[in-house]
Amino acid sequence: MSVGPIAIGLDPGLATTGYGVVQLRRDGWEAIAGGVIETEKGLPRTARLADIYREVRALIATYQPIGVAIEEIYLARNARTAMGTAETRGVILLAAHGTPVRGYTPLQVKKRITGYGRANKGQVQATVQQLLSLSQLPKPDDMADGLALALCYLFDLSGVKQEERVYL
Repeated sequence: MSVGPIAIGLDPGLATTGYGVVQLRRDGWEAIAGGVIETEKGLPRTARLADIYREVRALIATYQPIGVAIEEIYLARNARTAMGTAETRGVILLAAHGTPVRGYTPLQVKKRITGYGRANKGQVQATVQQLLSLSQLPKPDDMADGLALALCYLFDLSGVKQEERVYL
């Protein structure tokens, strides 16, 4: 198997930031790592954001990705949640300084991964599981989203059009 480029996908959230590290291989894609960065609710916001910054910097230093994919902020029902997500996204962008970054809306991720922009979380997880040949459904949702984002980056890099992924 040929070793190829690596992308990191990040699903920003102040309490939980999901991440996925995916490598492009000659025969497809491989999940290298995935998980969540959790921050302690009782800590000051600045400390929580600093923790996320350090963790993202460590991921970039460890995996040396060719790029980072991050979920774009979309319509939010709760202004407080949206603000925390926006701040987390800003910290991630700062942590990724020097590494190419691409943003994807949830609709774009769903369409790229499943071929359907209104796919539910379970459909995205099942398709990510299939694409990465995982033995189990990727959980939690935040990690699955991070893996999906990394796949989107690698799809763009390798020229995979969304129509090519529709009937997997």
